[in-house]
Amino acid sequence: MSAAKLYTPDLLAATLELVHYPPLDNVSLHGEARSPTCGSTLAMDLSLAADNTLERIGLTVRACAVGQASAAVFARHATGRSEDEIIATAERFSAWLEDEAPMPDWPDMALIVPAQAYPARHGAMLLPWKAATAALSPRPFAR
Repeated sequence: MSAAKLYTPDLLAATLELVHYPPLDNVSLHGEARSPTCGSTLAMDLSLAADNTLERIGLTVRACAVGQASAAVFARHATGRSEDEIIATAERFSAWLEDEAPMPDWPDMALIVPAQAYPARHGAMLLPWKAATAALSPRPFAR
């Protein structure tokens, strides 16, 4: 697959959305993740609504365009979701990257589907999911 098919205009445009998710002050939920393959990092601040669903998200992302786009896809649709939904989707996403499960049901995931063919990008793609899992649960991320 060529880089042109991976770095589509839509994927690159998604990276610009991250400015809408600045780090949050005075929140008790914080998670961090680092990709072992490329060294990309992501820090996530979360606040919960009264019903324990995600209310606000803050991000600090130092990653390639694929990692940034994955963070944007996560952030676009994470509010209103429960801890269990986030963790279950993270586990399905990781399994999908390894061709062990179908693609998770998460809006706009198709934006980053071409990166599945690049195993060196998988760690960056998982960053928001790992950071969210770290922030929400004492359970370690499965993969």
